[in-house]
Amino acid sequence: MKRSFKVHGAIAGGASALLLSLAALTCVPGVSLPEDTAEAAMGLGVLLLFPVFVAAVVRGVLTKATKSEIWSAFRCLPGNVQLALGALTVAGFALAFTGASTTSLQNPEVINGRYYAYDTAVGHRGRAEVSREAYETAVEGEQRTMLSIPGLLFAAAAYFTLATGELRRADAAKA
Repeated sequence: MKRSFKVHGAIAGGASALLLSLAALTCVPGVSLPEDTAEAAMGLGVLLLFPVFVAAVVRGVLTKATKSEIWSAFRCLPGNVQLALGALTVAGFALAFTGASTTSLQNPEVINGRYYAYDTAVGHRGRAEVSREAYETAVEGEQRTMLSIPGLLFAAAAYFTLATGELRRADAAKA
């Protein structure tokens, strides 16, 4: 496999691991990422996600491979790489679903020392004043979701890039 595929896969996998680790920290009771740290991580994730993901898709499309060929190429990757990508994918899905289902409160904010959030519960739609604990739970859920979704997409980009690189290596060996 060419070095560019390895570097591209490592960048995508590393970004995925970083974002999912930060998302996992929000699962610890009482631990909430500082707002500026969470925003910086989300901003960096979104900034890197577009070029990394688009490049992975373009590389995959240029191979003109079928789904089964890509899966076979993935199966040819070393076992620890398969395990790491599988773990990132499972963790990404788990964190995204737990972040989305922890509370019916969204968009938490502090105005004049009071805590507000948009309540999506049936019969309670609209902005409501909430307790500090409910506010912190909503912030943690929001951070978890906003960090885990780009983390999951980075894991998909790493999978696609490394499988495509393996396909290209196999094609070059045949020729």
